[in-house]
Amino acid sequence: MYDPQYPTDIREYLYKILVIGDVGTGKTSIIKRYVHNIFSTNYKSTIGVDFALKVIQWSPDTVIRLQLWDIAGQERGNMARVYYREAVAALIVYDVTRPKTFEAVKRWKADLDSKVSLPDSLGGGPIHTVLLANKTDLQENAAGVSAEAMDRFCKEHGFLKW
Repeated sequence: MYDPQYPTDIREYLYKILVIGDVGTGKTSIIKRYVHNIFSTNYKSTIGVDFALKVIQWSPDTVIRLQLWDIAGQERGNMARVYYREAVAALIVYDVTRPKTFEAVKRWKADLDSKVSLPDSLGGGPIHTVLLANKTDLQENAAGVSAEAMDRFCKEHGFLKW
């Protein structure tokens, strides 16, 4: 018997999303908060890579699975190419209270673009990348950047949004 509450034609999509940036920018914290709604001020540095799965019931017949890959902040070598493989999007994270992490964003983006691109079936080219300004709750320690300057920076460096 067919029950519309439990459709039989469920479409499922899996997307690999990279979360990268310098050490201590809060990548793991962002993932834990988004996937499990957990926040802690104490995290150990990620070694290599870790990942989490966020399942989203997009509609009654569509499920989206986001595989969030938490790449260690020091990973920019040959292993990064392996970790980046088959990703369709990335979040590059910087810490608003540490200007050097913002300066590193351009290097992370260049490294990302050199190691992974969208498959031809998705149009090719660089994967979609969003810049995340983290630790804004500690804003009193941050160097302020205007929204207009951030928009300009993202456009100049190939970020989808910030």
